[in-house]
Amino acid sequence: MEALIWIGAAVSLAGLAGIIRVILQVRAARRAGLPEPELRARLQKAIALNMAALGLSALGLMMVVIGITLG
Repeated sequence: MEALIWIGAAVSLAGLAGIIRVILQVRAARRAGLPEPELRARLQKAIALNMAALGLSALGLMMVVIGITLG
């Protein structure tokens, strides 16, 4: 079960990296001074990526908890 813990930690870190990427994308989009429709489109894409990264991170944390529980 130790492998499940390490794999879960890696998956969680991948999700965290995705969340950090979203933060940087949104900050860059706001600083670019884009027109409202284009800014809104970029933020909608960022929201989709944010939800995917959040789900990946939660999945990794579940794997860690299951690995600890079974180990």
